[in-house]
Amino acid sequence: MRDMVSTSSTSGRRWSSLSRPLTLVGLALGPLAVLGVFFVLPVSAMLARGFVVDGSLDVGGVLDVLARPRVHRVLWFTLWSAAAGTVMSLALGLPAAYALYRLDLPLRRPLRALLLVPFALPTVVVGVAFRRLLADSGPLGFLGLDGSAIAIVLGLTFFNAAVVIRAVGTAWEGLDPRPAEAAAALGASPWQVLRTVTLPALKPALVSATSVVFLFCATSFGVVLTLGGLRYSSVETEIYLLTNNLLDLRAAAALSVLQILVVVVLLVVAQRLRATPDPTQERTPPRPRRARRGDVAALVATGLLLVLVLAPMTSLLLGSLRVGDGWGLAAYRALATTGASPGGAEVLAVPVTDALLTSLRTAVDATWMSLLVGLLVAVVVTRHSRGRVERRVRSGLDAVFMLPLGVSAVTVGFGFLIALDEPPLALRDSPLLVPIAQALVALPLVVRTIAPVLGGVDDRQRQAAASLGASPLRAVLTVDLPVVWKPLLAAAGFAFAVSLGEFGATSFLARDDHPTLPVVIYRLLGHPGELNYAMALAASVVLAATTAVVVLAVERLRVPSAGAF
Repeated sequence: MRDMVSTSSTSGRRWSSLSRPLTLVGLALGPLAVLGVFFVLPVSAMLARGFVVDGSLDVGGVLDVLARPRVHRVLWFTLWSAAAGTVMSLALGLPAAYALYRLDLPLRRPLRALLLVPFALPTVVVGVAFRRLLADSGPLGFLGLDGSAIAIVLGLTFFNAAVVIRAVGTAWEGLDPRPAEAAAALGASPWQVLRTVTLPALKPALVSATSVVFLFCATSFGVVLTLGGLRYSSVETEIYLLTNNLLDLRAAAALSVLQILVVVVLLVVAQRLRATPDPTQERTPPRPRRARRGDVAALVATGLLLVLVLAPMTSLLLGSLRVGDGWGLAAYRALATTGASPGGAEVLAVPVTDALLTSLRTAVDATWMSLLVGLLVAVVVTRHSRGRVERRVRSGLDAVFMLPLGVSAVTVGFGFLIALDEPPLALRDSPLLVPIAQALVALPLVVRTIAPVLGGVDDRQRQAAASLGASPLRAVLTVDLPVVWKPLLAAAGFAFAVSLGEFGATSFLARDDHPTLPVVIYRLLGHPGELNYAMALAASVVLAATTAVVVLAVERLRVPSAGAF
């Protein structure tokens, strides 16, 4: 009997040693093929249209484009507005992260959920909400901020402060308080404790949050498009203008290359800076304590952030209830129509309610696609590395699958039209084209939600299961699934919310007879008429409410890894 057990154990180890590399190679090939066909190929096709002229490479023409004064202005505005949005997000997000994750405040969990909602809101909805708040006829119209750079920075802060709160807050929540208490006992002031003990311990989360917020700010499409108007343009909106309106593919390609280079450099720098071990995984999180007098500044900053979040959304809701001089639900009833221009012509090809159903169906498809690929990527990049080379390969794969996070969705969308228009990839008229594009946008978020949890599973448990004769699939079901099912649900919720509001790539790919809700909102805003404007506000409220319900459900799962970016 003992010999049989020994033989079984030996065969299990042999099976594990042979099947593990083959399984991981197979798992990596699938996502790489998907990324190659639906990301690298479209982006390359888009860039080739700008770099190749009459069959020959023309780098000089691209350099001429980069020398244009307008390109310099667009690049400068993108950099400084993204930097300002990042600084503002950190300035308000860090105190809120401390207050909501380290202090025992009343309603702190509902407040955390409320402040997480803006992150998943569609950018076009955020832009509409701030325009309603800051317009001349709006509650803050007297400030004269409508169409200003300040309005854009406020919109970026509204959208991205949640990233800081979630990413840094979950790390801060599990931080060991004893080093800070020891420093205070030795006479260190609160500022010295923060600077010398707390912030170094939070370095991985801070670097991750800062890099992602900067990327989100620099590639924000809907916020800049709706708030900047014709006066301000970022690299993202400029690529849209060059491809959609001017058909200047060379200039669009030049800006896309510049954007990709910046994203790659930022990802590499962030990867190296956050290489510090995360202390939040080493011990049970401490209990939150009651607020003290020294916490007033953090509480005030949290209050300001709540005002920044609630003011535009409240203004949006009130605006949707008013048409002309009366109050009521006329705008919501009109969502069953196609709108009307002053001349009587229909604004939309289908009613707004049909666009909502299209958005929901598309988001469902995008969610299962991004989950399938994202789970495979998370498995590959989190398995224990046996050697420096394997570790570097996994780190490189992790960075590669983060590229869709910072590459222009406009570039991807227009590239789809160019690269996927001929057999064997003639998908231009396929109903799956929009979900695939949205799945690419959601993929990095799915990976960043699942990977930290899978990375925390002790590899010895998988080895023990394999030594007892479990197949790789059985080992996953018995070891990984019980740990990862909640993060999977959270990732599904985030992917659904992000796909529901995706606007950049969808604006190129959505057909007139099957538009998504964000596309319909933008079209309604572009047509005159009080009813069309009120319908746009009402549709924005519906989209924001749907997104909020999904995000609140994710927050109830209470998955710390959902804050890891």
